[in-house]
Amino acid sequence: MSEEAKTSRRPGAWRLGALGALSGLLAGYSALATAELVSAAVRAESGPVIAVGGAAIDRTPTPVKDWAIREFGTDDKLVLQLGILAVLTLLALALGVLAVRYRSAGSAGVLLFGVVGGVAATGRPDSTSITDALPSVAGAVVGAGLLYWLAGRLRARRHPVPAHDHERPAHDQARPGWDRRGFIVAATAAAAASTGVGLLGRTLNGARGQNAIASRNQVTLPAPASAAAPVPKGAALRIKDVSPFMTPNQDFYRVDTALVVPRVDATSWRLRIHGKGVTREMTVSFADLLRMPLIERNITLACVSNEVGGPYVGNARWIGVRLADLLAQCGVKPPSKGGPADQLVARSVDGMTLGTPVEDVMDGRDAMLALGMNGEPLPFAHGFPVRMVVPGLYGFVSACKWIQDIELTTFDDYDPYWVKRDWARKAPIKTQSRIDTPKPFARPAPGTVMVAGVAWAQHRGIDRVEVRVDDGPWQQADLAAEDTRDTWRQWSFPWKATSGGHTLTVRATDRTGETQTQKRTGTVPDGASGWHSVVVTVD
Repeated sequence: MSEEAKTSRRPGAWRLGALGALSGLLAGYSALATAELVSAAVRAESGPVIAVGGAAIDRTPTPVKDWAIREFGTDDKLVLQLGILAVLTLLALALGVLAVRYRSAGSAGVLLFGVVGGVAATGRPDSTSITDALPSVAGAVVGAGLLYWLAGRLRARRHPVPAHDHERPAHDQARPGWDRRGFIVAATAAAAASTGVGLLGRTLNGARGQNAIASRNQVTLPAPASAAAPVPKGAALRIKDVSPFMTPNQDFYRVDTALVVPRVDATSWRLRIHGKGVTREMTVSFADLLRMPLIERNITLACVSNEVGGPYVGNARWIGVRLADLLAQCGVKPPSKGGPADQLVARSVDGMTLGTPVEDVMDGRDAMLALGMNGEPLPFAHGFPVRMVVPGLYGFVSACKWIQDIELTTFDDYDPYWVKRDWARKAPIKTQSRIDTPKPFARPAPGTVMVAGVAWAQHRGIDRVEVRVDDGPWQQADLAAEDTRDTWRQWSFPWKATSGGHTLTVRATDRTGETQTQKRTGTVPDGASGWHSVVVTVD
């Protein structure tokens, strides 16, 4: 048999399936690459992975979201995106195998997923145009066409029998084969072209964010009209492993639903204030806010998803415009003074909506539209150019990042994002305390062991912290100096450790006289409660 006949013979079933799977993988790769390029012409958030991921977040049951935050922390979004890519990979492989025998059906499957991506993109809260479907649809069309083409290279063809085999029967004068050379050329070209298209799309999308980066680099925060008082001496304990009094920006927790951090150009950013009780509707720019009197305050923020003893709490120095003053300029009055609106709905550029009690914003606390964090413009991950900060309220009812719209309404008229998902309408931060050191399952030596941590009850202040060893009596811990009632407070307790296993428990009492409850509750609907404890073994 000639070499030509050997190389053209149709591959075995298992090899044919593998080649089909490779075809599906290349088709999926080309679809995503094309979608990346098209999204650069529409908007980066319209890409299929981001759109489907966002839709998945919106439809995920609250307990599952809590589990993801608890298990993966700030990596939860990366895990979701990797999961989506893994599912798409498996589907692409399956459609490729299907296309070997049913060429049209495999290609139609790719088109179907393009439709799903398009529907997900146009259904996102931040979608404002049907064009958001274009990246998914365009990618699917390219991917389906490529799969149809590659599958065609694997289909049986009839090859003439070489001349020296002329004695064989007439019905066997041709052999089934496949276009190996054509398949290799087509697959290689598809991979190379898809890589180029994807890199171009990624570059263009990255370039769109450069204006936002440049606008942030150009920001110089003015000196505040009302500066924060210096942190009192003794507010920051010098104890190893205790959370620093001021949380560095890079260490500050981030919990939100944005799969891609919005990069907003401050020069084109606008904030609209409107709704019930607004007698003078207002639209302000970032430059307008910089020209207004600014306040600077140290404020501790906490996420409602923070479990007892969890890490989603941090303290920072914020600078911004007092929100109550801005609302007053618009004619807004709190409900206690006859205002018709009891809820302020803040909308983010990514479509997130948060509802805040108007009374809490205008009761004299230092609620602000923050422009800076720890002496620099807000990091993108924490809301640049502008975010809300309201002392004493969990973030899901107050801390809108990348804010672009404020509507005055009522709790009866509108349910924001998290309320629709069974979280509370109003959520003041609960009095909490945490042991930072020793860590769980630590093995300290006998003798004096410093037990220390932080406690918080924003807008009420911490009055007392107590520590209990095993089932012994509660003993009062030493409190660090208080900065303000809106910041957390460090504490310490010198424990005379004896050999054996021990359980250390902490509880705090706020300035209203309320001691945090022992009753353990989950984070839903208005924050976790219970005492934090750690188990250690003294060697």
